[in-house]
This record gives sequence, structure tokens and C-alpha cells, in this order.
Amino acid sequence: MSVRRYRIGAPIPTESVVKDIPAEEGNLPGWKLQTDKEGIVSLSISMTPDTIVYGLGETLRGINKRGWLYTSNCTDDPHHWEDKHSLYAAHNFLLIVSEDSCLGLYVDTPGIVDFDIGYSRIDLLSIRLNDGAADLYLVDGFSAPRQIVREFRSLIGQSYIPPRWALGFGQSRWGYRSADDIREVVTKYEEAGIPLDMMYLDIDYMERFKDFTINRETFPDFDQFVQEMRSRGVRLVPIIDAGVKIEEGYSVYEEGVQNGYFCRKENGEYLTAAVWPGRVHFPDFLNEQARAWFGSQYRFLLDKGIEGFWNDMNEPAIFYTEDHLKEVFEGIEQYRDKNLDIQSFFDFKSLVGSVDNNPEDYKRFYHAYHGRKIRHDKVHNLYGYYMTRAAGEFFTRHCPDKRILMFSRASYIGMHRYGGIWTGDNRSWWSHILLNLQQMPGLNMCGFIYAGADMGGFGADATEDLVLRWTALAIFMPLMRNHSARGTRRQELYQFTQTAAFRNLVRLRYALLPYLYSEMMKAILQNDMLMIPLAFEYPADHRAAHVEDQLLVGGSIMIAPVYQQNAEGRYVYLPEDMTLLRFRSPEDFDREILSAGDHYVPCALHEVLVFLRKGHVLPLAQIPDDDTFRGSRDLKELPLQYLAFDADPAFYEMYRDENFERN
Repeated sequence: MSVRRYRIGAPIPTESVVKDIPAEEGNLPGWKLQTDKEGIVSLSISMTPDTIVYGLGETLRGINKRGWLYTSNCTDDPHHWEDKHSLYAAHNFLLIVSEDSCLGLYVDTPGIVDFDIGYSRIDLLSIRLNDGAADLYLVDGFSAPRQIVREFRSLIGQSYIPPRWALGFGQSRWGYRSADDIREVVTKYEEAGIPLDMMYLDIDYMERFKDFTINRETFPDFDQFVQEMRSRGVRLVPIIDAGVKIEEGYSVYEEGVQNGYFCRKENGEYLTAAVWPGRVHFPDFLNEQARAWFGSQYRFLLDKGIEGFWNDMNEPAIFYTEDHLKEVFEGIEQYRDKNLDIQSFFDFKSLVGSVDNNPEDYKRFYHAYHGRKIRHDKVHNLYGYYMTRAAGEFFTRHCPDKRILMFSRASYIGMHRYGGIWTGDNRSWWSHILLNLQQMPGLNMCGFIYAGADMGGFGADATEDLVLRWTALAIFMPLMRNHSARGTRRQELYQFTQTAAFRNLVRLRYALLPYLYSEMMKAILQNDMLMIPLAFEYPADHRAAHVEDQLLVGGSIMIAPVYQQNAEGRYVYLPEDMTLLRFRSPEDFDREILSAGDHYVPCALHEVLVFLRKGHVLPLAQIPDDDTFRGSRDLKELPLQYLAFDADPAFYEMYRDENFERN
């Protein structure tokens, strides 16, 4: 049982690992190592037909990552189609499980890494290090996947713990333009009797999209507004973006320029790029002094009563750089007044389409990191991690006895110590309900316990049945947020006809919180998982290894969401006898003991299926069936009831009031 480190080349440190493991001589045991004439290193290992590959955190496709190409390259791409290879995150941990072996591999390097998991050759897993250097951490000597995960998680440090209220229900939308817009949403949730803990502020709360500012015309008396919302049980959670607007008289910009805290080009000039506010500079989060400075800017909002934030656009997203925009305009001139045939038309289209997130733009600027000048593309995957680290380190200094909500879009392993993540700009597609479920185990393996997706989908127009089914899944996710894009159909839960069904789903979420919070805390403190593939708990069950649409949530329950439109139920595989709890509300549910095996289980749109394991307990807060319950602030006063299936009395003690952290 061991963790061993093997070094290839001279990798740039990421500070994602908290234990000092001396590097060993020689190559990674069992892996073939090759270096091509361009210095690109690849390593590979054979896979047997039964090999399953888990991990890689936030990626597309299933829980088993076998059969596709994945590239660790934090990418601002809102189109999460199956043919994509990169999302917003870079989580380079693999868990490789075969009938006679189980090992974990962490490829620690901030550069681009390509994982070919049985795509080019069905029996081969190959890893390509584009920068030719990495620290490879091999975790082996354990017989069970969960043991590998625990050992790896102890290597990278304890996961972020959010405040308890952050497990409540939150509402967001890009398009809430004023305090009155927020008030209207909160009022309509109150009128519908749907509990609500958080309202998220997207970019419109800022003065012309400038970080750490308030639009005083649309959000007058902001300090008072924060307190008004708190008196109604709602916390405001504003967005913070990576780019700092270039504007004379804007203190954040002027301080950054004066102290040299922004990223520079090779000639020493500050890089000028663009995002929401137009021209911006990017803070050099990898520079320790710049990181401390940027983190201290969060005080502006903390001092106004804000207790949570979400970091965005921190891959970083680039609408354009001035340098490349100039190149594009010069290139366009050669096409003026020409007859564009098929080839020249596509060349022209490609030129115009190269403006945003151009790979060459990420080679135009540099960081001051550990006393070295390093080109951004060599450390690209660290940028979002270090932005969130800037905030997390400041929170520890400024308010060490208080938990601040923090989650991010871009991330790398190591950021899990400072915040959670949401999985970015998904769509209101049925397939993305399943994607939400399938991403969670990989995220947990990489330390991201407080995580979730935009419930109902961010882009495209949602349907009522999709939002119902997605909500029925989201009530089990630590981060439960309904979020959508400007211009799409409004999807606040009170917008639909089945308001009572949505109300009962959210009430059920709060009833489940004593269990979910306790299981989340156990996963964090024990370096374990909250969202668990069936194969991890039932390793001898061959069928369990191939179930991709069911998960264990903590130790007591299994979930099996419905994720197909017009479905009236679904098939469920039970690895053991379980009690089916069919919830219509926290107090209205049926129980039925089902034997191990396959079952078709009906499930109406207003129902939630929960499968309680034999010998286990599910505690539920007794939520009043009236409008007096508003959210997490009312939860601590409520008694618990216990649903059990042949459970030992000792299980009850795990969830007694004195053991459930309420502050």
C-alpha cells in the first residue's frame, strides 16, 4: 500500500499536493514511456476487456471514461456536445480498475495533457504530456477503488467545507438587472411557498461590469438591500470575473497597474484582452503578491454583508486580445470585393471565428511564478484554481472563524481546498440531466465534494417536465442552483403550472439536509466520496460495474433519476434488497421492499425515487406543510424522523441533533 512519485523532466510546480513524496528513480512500473523528436512524452498501459477507467473530474460522457479522447485544457466552451474533448476544468486523476488490479494515477502538470482511453486502440490507455514534464503519483497496493480514492485525497488535502446554508436552494439567472428584479423573484417564491436560501447576482449588479463595484442606479443602497434580503432568509451571492476593466479612476485597475499585478507580454507591456466590460487586464494570480492583493478586494463586498461568491470567466475566457484583433482586421482586407468560393469562404469564416479564445492568445502573456517568468499556456490550467485560491486565502486571513461560500467555473486539482465548482454552461437538454449525475463521482474523486450543475440547464429553453425531473435529481446535489441565460425561457420554479410539485420537491431537499450535510461532512473529513458508483460498494457484482445512471449518495441511499422525456418510469438494478421510498413530499411517501435484481419502477413527474439500503437509516427533518418554513434558517428547530430498513440502533446516533452541525 503506497503512494510513489516519479518525475518526468522538470515540471512546473502546481502546489496541488500537500504531502512531500520524494521522487523515485526509473520509469513508472508497468507503463511504457516514449519521447518523440519534438520532446513530447507519452506513456501507455494495456487494458484488458474488463478494465474500467474512472476519474478525470469534470468531463463529458459516462462514469467509465473508456472509449474517448479527453484533453486537460481549461476551455471556455458552452457547447457541451459529446464530441468535445475539454470543458472548463483540468482534473488529471485516473482510477484504473481491472479484475485483478486497482491503481490510481495523478498526472500533476499545469500544461495540456491528452488522455486516449481506448480510442485509438481499444486495448490501450495512453497519456500525452504536451510539455514533456510531469510529476506522476502512483497509488497502488489497495484492493478496492474507495481505498485508492481515500489515499489520493489524503495526498491532495482536505476538501473545501461550505457554510451549511449553502446546501439550501438557490435561484439565479443572467438577466436580473436590478434590486427590484431580485425582490420580485424572492416575493414570488414566498407566495408560492417554495423555500429559498440564495439569490445569485450575475454581471448586471456591477457598474459597467467592473469587479468589486455596484451599479448604484439599479442597486441603490446596496448595504441595506443585503440586509433586507437577509431579513427574508435570503443571502445574495455575487459573481466575480477574472478580467479587470481598463479605466482611469477605477481603483482596482489603478492599484493593479501601479503595483505591477497584471499579466505582461514578453516586451513588458500589460496584455490587453477583452471580456464583459470590453478591454481588461488579467491579474497575475500566480504571483503571490498579486494574489494577496486581488483576494483583499473581496472585502469590499464582505463589508456590505455578502457571505458568498462565484468566480467566473477564469479559464481565462478571452473575447479577443488587441493584438489578435488587429491581425484579424488586417486579414479581412484581403477578402474585400473578392469572389469567395467554397475554400476562400471557409478560410474567411475561420479567420473571423478565431477572434475569441484563440490558442495563440494564450501564448502572448506571462506570469511571475516562483521567481520565474513563465508563459501563460505553460500554466494555463492553474489560472482559475489560483483565482479561487486568492479568495480562499483572504477569507482565512480576514474571517478565519466564518465559512464563506465560494465556487468557481475553471479549476485544477488543488482548488478543491478553497472552493467548490459548478459545471458551467450546460443546456436544457435531457441528456444533460444524465451528464449531471455522471460527472459527480469523478468530481468527488478529485476532491470536489461541494459541486453541482445548473439545474434546468443554462442555455436553451427548458420545458416544465425537464425542470421537474432535473429538480428531482438536484435535491441530492450539494450545490443546488437553478440558473439560466438571458434570452431563454424563464425557469424559476413558480413560473410553471405544477407549482405544488416544485414546492414539495424543494421541501424534500430541506428534509434531506440532515442526512446530506452529515454525509458530505463525512466524505470531506474522511477523504471519501458522497456520490459513489455502484461498483465501488459492490465490487463482486459484475452488473453493478456497468450501471451508469444510478448512484449511491452517502452510505444509506441510492438514487435512480428519470432523465428521458415522457417516460413514466424507468428500469432500476438493485445489487441487494432495498426499500423503495416513493416521495411525493417529505410527509407523503410509500414504502415497498424490493428484492435484488431488475425492476421497472413507475415514477410520476411529481415523484422522487429513493432506495434505502438494508441495515441503514435515512433521517428526515420534519418540514411543516405550510408557508412558515423559509429555508435553512428554520431547519435547526425541527425534529428528525428516521426511516430505516433493518437498521442497527447505532445508526440512529449518527444523526442525532447534537451530531448535526447547525452553525
